[in-house]
Amino acid sequence: AIERLFVDLFLDAHREPPSRIVLDLDATDDPVYGDQEDRHFHGYYDCYCYLPLYIFCGRHLLAAKLRTSSVDAADGSVAEVARIIAQIRARWPATTIVIRADSGFCRDDLMTWCEVSDVQYVLGQAGNSRLVRKLTPEMRKARLRAKRTGQPARVFADIDYRTRRSWSTKRRVIGKAEWTNGAANPRFIVTNIHAAFGAARFLYEDVYCQRGEMENRLKECQGDLFADRTPAPTMRANQLRLWLASFAYVLMCAVRRIGLAGTKLAAATCGTIRLK
Repeated sequence: AIERLFVDLFLDAHREPPSRIVLDLDATDDPVYGDQEDRHFHGYYDCYCYLPLYIFCGRHLLAAKLRTSSVDAADGSVAEVARIIAQIRARWPATTIVIRADSGFCRDDLMTWCEVSDVQYVLGQAGNSRLVRKLTPEMRKARLRAKRTGQPARVFADIDYRTRRSWSTKRRVIGKAEWTNGAANPRFIVTNIHAAFGAARFLYEDVYCQRGEMENRLKECQGDLFADRTPAPTMRANQLRLWLASFAYVLMCAVRRIGLAGTKLAAATCGTIRLK
């Protein structure tokens, strides 16, 4: 019931169903300093922590699920996305839904679920030697353009690609061949959006790159509203603490959307609103 309430509040905040929404997925560290249940050391974050999964749509928080840090960043994401999208489609059957996340969520099970469920995705794709080789002609063009103009240059490429073992099918990968500061800077994303409905540059620059805004939402939840305070000995108790902090964020979003509409604080962070 608590998990459903986050989605219901998101749906109730709209007078009319939007034609298209983007759901952002991300995992972040929640450091712990005691002997909490299922705590593990995480090499990337260099600490003992939990690894909660967050799902946002714009400023709206749809899910905050506490997980042990011994799992993959995308662990449980298919079940969470399926639950949330089923709830959304019960109210908004005609809305186009896009999943957006970094390369930590570029997993075959999530992409396959989206493909069979009529959900679009734009996900980061880790580079490798095969992809870099396929991007060689575009990188050459970017290097020559940068040399001619004296400015960083980008050239985009559409690549039909399949991993040797981990993917079940061939997919559309977009490569960004960038030459900047005298060096190559290749980047890749994978999507199931057809080229007729999303050009390579548009999907990379105007869709994928906007996922960085979710980092600000995580900072609000953890830095401003203490979602990282999980000192209880059990996962169950700490999940409840995470939900309480998440509802504080939901309330602040309502204050921002309704009470502060038309003011200078309409786009302020939760910390700034609390301070002012």
